[in-house]
Amino acid sequence: MRLPRFSLRRLLTRVLLAVLSVQGATLAALMLIDQRRKRLRAPARFPKTKPTTVPTGGGELTVFTYGQDLYDDMLEGIRSARRRVVLVTFIWKADRTGRAFKKALIEAAERGVEVCLVYDEFANLVVPRPFFHFPASVNVVRHPLVWSGVGLLNPRNLGRNHNKLLVVDSEVAWVGGYNIGSLYATDWRDTHVRVTGPVVADLEDAFVDHWNQLPGRHRALPDVSTRSWHSSIRVHRNVPRQALYPIRGMYLEAIDRAAHHIWLTHAYFVPDDDLVRALLGAAQRGVDVRLIVPDQSNHIVADWLSRGFYSQLLAGGVRLFLYQGAMVHAKTATIDGQWSTIGTANLDRLSLAGNYETNIEVTDATVAAKLEEVFAMDLSNCRELTLEEWVRRPFMVKFSETVLRPYRRFL
Repeated sequence: MRLPRFSLRRLLTRVLLAVLSVQGATLAALMLIDQRRKRLRAPARFPKTKPTTVPTGGGELTVFTYGQDLYDDMLEGIRSARRRVVLVTFIWKADRTGRAFKKALIEAAERGVEVCLVYDEFANLVVPRPFFHFPASVNVVRHPLVWSGVGLLNPRNLGRNHNKLLVVDSEVAWVGGYNIGSLYATDWRDTHVRVTGPVVADLEDAFVDHWNQLPGRHRALPDVSTRSWHSSIRVHRNVPRQALYPIRGMYLEAIDRAAHHIWLTHAYFVPDDDLVRALLGAAQRGVDVRLIVPDQSNHIVADWLSRGFYSQLLAGGVRLFLYQGAMVHAKTATIDGQWSTIGTANLDRLSLAGNYETNIEVTDATVAAKLEEVFAMDLSNCRELTLEEWVRRPFMVKFSETVLRPYRRFL
């Protein structure tokens, strides 16, 4: 009797197919759960603060925690523009809010203001293409879905433009987590800031550099030359085209300096090993490390990938708080009452090592105090997740987290 010949390759292939099948089934189940959850979701309710302005960095910084307040302020800035408006956004919905921005920008161009716009093509695939048709007086460049020619083969050209930045007349700028859309105006808790002073030139320079790198026949913008070396606010921008990712280093350095507290609010928390070690190291030396994340975000897979870190963090002394009743989309941190950051970058691999992002870093006790007030407000709308509760979660939940673990490297 002849026995079948053992084939290691065949065995490995079958194992791989089995794993992929289980992962696919898990992802499909999560998508179904997410669709049902969205249909049954109650109207968003969450605490918010009025915009508050504090002096810093040779100018002023205003913190916005409610989208409608922010949009009203940005639209007022566009309507009062005299010379130039530059705007880049990741998502731009073709709804009432999106149309209001489009109308204001077109009207600015019609009265002689130079208007330059960038939007990310991938993020707006579901938005009707005609919405992005503007009159010739408005300069529009899309960050392409794929780069043509040999550029497609360069990994540095795969990054999405995740920025959300508006600069008016080189005098005032807005930057933070808010995309443009009616959903974000009322139903999401996010954080954005308006700044004046020397930092505006750095933010405008970030826009100009990206505009001039994008493919196409659009007119190049001149460099911003009046930039200051001395400010309590620094701009950090990820530029995949140049393999520059300083925001991750900014976080690691600040966490390493922490002596008293680290308070983080993040929509999507899928950190790399170095960030996990940094947070655990801070907690072990007695730093009060707290993290606010959504109880249920708008991306259920991101939630489950994030939960894969909870056991390690909770066991290591990091306190986790789950935001209730709304999607919290902020990307902020404040440390030791001295240091803060606000911007577009999440603590995940896409933001820290893949996408175009912009964060401001502020070393100012007044700004830190304001962000601590915002953190305390958000904390009042959270429930704390304890290690005892977490270890009692059902076996199938633990199994699904394990199955999805390999996808961390892609998010």
